Amino acid sequence: MDISPSGRDPACRPGCAACCTAPSIASPIPGMPQGKPAGVPCLQLDPSLRCRLFGRPERPAFCASLRPGPEMCGASRAEAMSILAALEAATAP
Repeated sequence: MDISPSGRDPACRPGCAACCTAPSIASPIPGMPQGKPAGVPCLQLDPSLRCRLFGRPERPAFCASLRPGPEMCGASRAEAMSILAALEAATAP
């Protein structure tokens, strides 16, 4: 995980997108009107695995609520996928 330009807050790990892949998203996403199932990459990821909706009103509130940090991101993309998949399983209805 990188540090943001401010030097205080953690920033997203380049090329990760675990939080855009591992969890399910119940609310509509442009191109995914029914949301997305867990483990499926969001259609709004660009080729660099960056969100095309970042900062836009169409971005789901769930996505905007996610904040990168060690408890969610771990030390690698694989660890982040594992952490988020476990959280998804623990919170599934």
